[in-house]
Amino acid sequence: MSDLLDIQRRMAAAVMHPLTRAETMPRRRRDGASSRAEAEAIIRPNDRLTSFERLEIYNRQYWFRLYGCFEEDFPGLLAVTGRAKFDALMRAYLTDCPSQSFTLRNLGSRLESWLAEHPQFIQPHAALALDMVRLEWAHIEAFDSEERPRLTAEHLADLGEDSTLSLQPCLRLLALSYPVEDLLLQVRNEDGSSASSANNASAARKRRHVRRFAALQPKPVWLAVHRLQNTVWYKPIAREEFLLLSTLLAGQTLGQAIEAAFANTSLPEDQHPAFLQEAFANWSMLGWFTQPAPHS
Repeated sequence: MSDLLDIQRRMAAAVMHPLTRAETMPRRRRDGASSRAEAEAIIRPNDRLTSFERLEIYNRQYWFRLYGCFEEDFPGLLAVTGRAKFDALMRAYLTDCPSQSFTLRNLGSRLESWLAEHPQFIQPHAALALDMVRLEWAHIEAFDSEERPRLTAEHLADLGEDSTLSLQPCLRLLALSYPVEDLLLQVRNEDGSSASSANNASAARKRRHVRRFAALQPKPVWLAVHRLQNTVWYKPIAREEFLLLSTLLAGQTLGQAIEAAFANTSLPEDQHPAFLQEAFANWSMLGWFTQPAPHS
């Protein structure tokens, strides 16, 4: 059993080792070990391929699968950076932050923090690119996070200022500097058009979209990313809504959340009740309020 485990670990290390710039298995690994010698130690040749060539097939297919998933998850980032920079970014990120999960869904979980430490990959539109990454990762989380039973109208009617409210795990709140949700929708429309995303005209339109958004003056954008009927939606919200919901998510009481929402607000005080009534009605209709998890 120990011999089998050793072979499994060596095989995994060989398959997951980064490719060369030419997308081939390196002759020598980063630690200086010979890839050919390792291949011959763990895999037999056949009448058509050497041990190295057989192992290289798995090595390349593993990485091509990662590349494909990463590109599918971050089409907006690809549009902002352009193909050449995106490919360099993707290879560097996946080398520094290899998959550590049974699912490729988590492939981009460390991308935002990694890009903050490696801004050279997203210049000259670093702020726009980081906003896009935040949105695309929030989309992934909203798509497959848990959805709990909705809170009933009776529960909502019983709320007081000392009450706490639980929000759906599939709800994400974003504070951004650019309206990247509009840019992402335009990029996806290009990808879904009759023209291929690789088509020159489609690529040119994407570049124009990016230039137009990059030319905008940064200003606060508050966004809710949520799932409704198995579809992810982007809902622009007011600053007061963002602050109220964020405070509830932090576990504070309803009274504290309302106080946070209207701190330094420009909304006249006599309009606060109507604002709250409309906001809570919308959130309840969308099913954002939920029963607390059993362990809460």
